[in-house]
Amino acid sequence: MFSDSSETVVRAPSDPLSEVLRDLRIAGVSYGRCELTHPWGIDFPPQGPARFHFVASGGCWLHGADAGWTRLEAGDVALLPHGSGHTLADAIRGPARPLGEIPLKEIGDRTYRMSAGGGGRLSLLFCCSVKFEEPAIDPLLELMPTTLLVRSAARGDTALPLLLETMAEEVVSERVGSATVLTRLADVVIARILRAWVEAPRTETTGWLAAIRDPKIGRALAAIHRHPGAPWSVRSLADVAQLSRSIFSERFASVVGVSPARYLARWRMHVASVWLRRERLTVAEVSLRLGYESEASFSRAFKRLVGVPPSALRRSDL
Repeated sequence: MFSDSSETVVRAPSDPLSEVLRDLRIAGVSYGRCELTHPWGIDFPPQGPARFHFVASGGCWLHGADAGWTRLEAGDVALLPHGSGHTLADAIRGPARPLGEIPLKEIGDRTYRMSAGGGGRLSLLFCCSVKFEEPAIDPLLELMPTTLLVRSAARGDTALPLLLETMAEEVVSERVGSATVLTRLADVVIARILRAWVEAPRTETTGWLAAIRDPKIGRALAAIHRHPGAPWSVRSLADVAQLSRSIFSERFASVVGVSPARYLARWRMHVASVWLRRERLTVAEVSLRLGYESEASFSRAFKRLVGVPPSALRRSDL
């Protein structure tokens, strides 16, 4: 549903990044402290959850299918939002073993320690898999590139290494509730990684980064996230962005990559999925919250975009 009304009045969010990041919820974390000695190489298979790697000391090379080889130094962070397959190694085109063949010492719920390599110079990495809520229909994740690289993250954000060390301490201590603490810490770490990525000087003109950095489109994007059930129209979103309807529509589609109506629809279905699964709301309650005229119209829209009826999703334990 995309209203033709122009009467929606919403105060423009002052911090679009915070509005958007608060909706990027983490549902689960697995965490590892990796002590790797030359020569070493690891092939990470594609997976559903995202991954991030923080190089605490030493250095390594990252290889992705679409980016070739990239050098990572101490203090660098690489985030792979889509869980794409990749390789980490201490030398370009060096031998690499599949992750599944490397022994892991489990020391808690979804936490492990890894020691591998040939006994030479040491590289210390913190590696984390992060499962987002409903990632398959989250338009934010869709707009992110395959790899987000933040150079010298520790220099620009002195708290980041401390947070990662705190995660490492949770891994080592094996205390009760470690999995919950790790999930909370990962929330903060991911937000700070994304903020550092947004703030870094770049030349991108399209996609998630460009949308957040665009002061006008960013306000409209944040307003959609803050009020998904508002009767948004092109005109009301253009008012939030302080642009004319025609310029807003063209600029939004050019920067974000989809039309305002398409982004709004996908965001509503993402929010609906979270409400149905996590909060166990009824289909009628969700359709009312999201401003649909009837439960039937919401169900049709949901099935068209998600592929299953909302009632089936609510019954699912996945």
